[in-house]
Amino acid sequence: MSLIQFTRNHTDHSTDKGYQFEFFCDRCGNGFKSEFAASAAGLAGSALRTAGSLLGGIFGSVGSSTYEIERAVRGPGHDKAYREAVEQARPHFRQCPKCSHWVCMSTCWNGKRMLCYECAPDIETELASAQVHTTVEQMKQKLQQQDFTKELNLTAEAAALCPSCGARTQGAKFCPECGKPLRPKTECPRCGTQADAGTRFCPECGQKL
Repeated sequence: MSLIQFTRNHTDHSTDKGYQFEFFCDRCGNGFKSEFAASAAGLAGSALRTAGSLLGGIFGSVGSSTYEIERAVRGPGHDKAYREAVEQARPHFRQCPKCSHWVCMSTCWNGKRMLCYECAPDIETELASAQVHTTVEQMKQKLQQQDFTKELNLTAEAAALCPSCGARTQGAKFCPECGKPLRPKTECPRCGTQADAGTRFCPECGQKL
């Protein structure tokens, strides 16, 4: 049985204590982590380092050397552990014959078509998604035909904050917090014309306000 070639989608979590690998789906990124396999050399190195810390001298040096050699060379123990990890991962992945990606069986493999869902999408899923997107697009088109501004005075000067208390006006004529008019008016004493507060002269008769 040929080896799964996880050349770009696996992570090596091995340490001086042992070996562990994690394999990832090329499509969704879900992972499978192999069982931890203790390293005989790593355990031996740990024992020597422990003895060295207690007795001192050469034991500490030997333990450190064993650790450095194991980390640098990795050797057949690491290769064997990787092969065993691949066999653990194999039932959880399939390689798509069309795109050659390794995908997880649980989420990204179309068992009916024997292809990954990227190459052979699930029809029901695609239909449901298309229906929702089409509904949203049709809703937007119909909303464009509706007039949502008929209750708004689009020509009067708008104020975002109440000039009296600073509360948000929310498009109201009177402040929802303090109740004061948001666009206070003043009345011309000569002709009675209503003008915005702060206007110096009546826009109708010219009377000074």
